[in-house]
Amino acid sequence: MGAVASVALLLPLLSAAPPAGAGVPDAGSLQAQFARAAARHGVPESVLLAVSYLQSRWDGHGGAPSVTGGYGPMHLTDAVTALTGAAPHHSDGAEDPRGDSSRPVRSGVEAPLPAAGSLPARLRTLERAAEVSGIPAEELRTGTAANIEGGAALLAAAQREAGLPASADPADWYGAVARYSGADDSATATTYANDVFDVIRGGESRTTDSGQRVTLAADPAVAPVTEQVAALGLRRPAAGPVECPPTVACEWMPAPYEEFGDGDYGNHDKANRPSAQSIDYIVVHDTEADWNTTLDLVRDPTYVSWQYSLRSSDGHIAQHVRLKDVAWHAGNWFVNAKSVGLEHEGFLTSPDSWYTEAMYRTSARLVRYLAARYDIPLDRQHVLGHDNVPGTVTASIRGMHTDPGPYWDWAHYFRLLGRPITPSAGPDAGVVTIRPDYGAHRPVYTGCVTAGVVCAPHGSGAVRLHTAPSADAPLVKDIGLRPGGQDSTTGVNDTGARASTGQSYAVAERRGDWTAIWYLGQRAWFHNPGKEPTAVNARGLVLTPREGLASVPVYGRAYPEASAYPAGVPVQAVSPLSYRLLAGQRYVVGDRTPGEYYFAPVFDSSGHRVVRGQEEYYQIQFGHRVAFVKAADVRVSQS
Repeated sequence: MGAVASVALLLPLLSAAPPAGAGVPDAGSLQAQFARAAARHGVPESVLLAVSYLQSRWDGHGGAPSVTGGYGPMHLTDAVTALTGAAPHHSDGAEDPRGDSSRPVRSGVEAPLPAAGSLPARLRTLERAAEVSGIPAEELRTGTAANIEGGAALLAAAQREAGLPASADPADWYGAVARYSGADDSATATTYANDVFDVIRGGESRTTDSGQRVTLAADPAVAPVTEQVAALGLRRPAAGPVECPPTVACEWMPAPYEEFGDGDYGNHDKANRPSAQSIDYIVVHDTEADWNTTLDLVRDPTYVSWQYSLRSSDGHIAQHVRLKDVAWHAGNWFVNAKSVGLEHEGFLTSPDSWYTEAMYRTSARLVRYLAARYDIPLDRQHVLGHDNVPGTVTASIRGMHTDPGPYWDWAHYFRLLGRPITPSAGPDAGVVTIRPDYGAHRPVYTGCVTAGVVCAPHGSGAVRLHTAPSADAPLVKDIGLRPGGQDSTTGVNDTGARASTGQSYAVAERRGDWTAIWYLGQRAWFHNPGKEPTAVNARGLVLTPREGLASVPVYGRAYPEASAYPAGVPVQAVSPLSYRLLAGQRYVVGDRTPGEYYFAPVFDSSGHRVVRGQEEYYQIQFGHRVAFVKAADVRVSQS
């Protein structure tokens, strides 16, 4: 598997033909820079624009590199800049990725970053662009026009090296586009080229991070010469039991299921999902490591695991664990047992560690495939960030991870999923769904490089929550993160006063340009002006403590009652978190689920059991993370 079965893109793209009467672009504009570079190097302008869109959506990111060291609108890679010494995120902090308190803590291991000389060609395209264009590397990194020239020169060089003329027909550039991806396997190069030509067919138009409008007119009739990929001499991806849609490039790089003494083993558990237990969640992570380090770690039996890794530069996917089995990734055993983990190459604390459009698109296709296969709703109660997974017990709350963080573009991701976040109710709705304008919404974060130091301004999909309707009011408290009652902070890793795009909350009050929601047992205010709203009105089910109860406990996992456990399976404590859901407060309802525990403490899977109780729980959006309450403790109503 891994070969692309169809050129057709499964995800809908917005047609974006230029408006009638559009004028000639200003000579200094980004649109004009693309036109000049295309003409100078004999590359069809639509090809140059579409390649750039797939890499950067035409953004320059202020000259900052991507997670793979890519610069500028053409994402010319010089990945030495990405070797910052950051530790892989499962090695960082106190979280036990397995998240099963009945077993010893599974900690991560440190891994060396690769030497610059060992980097593959796909991470060194900027030096090649300098060679073929004659433009100094520093100009390619820092100058937008130079960067576009370098990308055009790379495409033209790929066309010449294939022995093909500099045709004016975009269809003749399929092989050059595939080569531009930098992929070393034919399936990834084909997927990349298919995406570029889908952009050409559908057209695009958007305002970039520099405030310039760029438009690519739709060319629905273009029919590329796909046979050109065969002449590139690329390897075939590793065969194996991959479980991926046909429109992505996916290869099998298995994580080890290996016993290594003293009752310890790694790095996942055998299971029989969904026959024995449903798959209800997809968890989005970032790797906090480069691609090669990520693969080395997941193939280490002493480390932890996840089902899929996704590469930033071209969207390539590696599968490591069968979907029927349980990977150790989310820090919560209940969630692990019922989820699929996706690791995306990236670094959350670098505000311009941007993700390519190629990776967003292949990730979205994979999520759509998984959602259809397991009947998982495409919403933020089921497509979770790692930072939305709750701690299992009070003691584990502070150690939970915070990726993919406030710079992951959930709004764009859900558009690619075919589920854009739109209003579903009128102005007096009892529920709101967070949705700021990612590019324009730039809250201050600190600690990206140095603790307490303000991060560079950057778009964000998260809003900050205050104790009163004022930007000067203190941030709301998270007693789980800070049992001493201290205020939350603006730290990039502090989730204590943060609501993220796509998350829905019950409205507690509205006052002018401010909206209050129920959050972690308190009113939490965020700026939500009518002219530039940071949330949309929505409808849905909400719950509150049943009559006669002043408050009800909140849980980080939905475990069965003690009487449900058979002989030989130790009873797991039903331990409430430090929070309470108070009478009069309302929280948006997700799934209703019976208490479940997957008993899998040893390597031999023959004794593994799914324990399912009579006690039922509701999942709720309680804070930045989801949580669970017992169904018997609450009543449910329409918002």
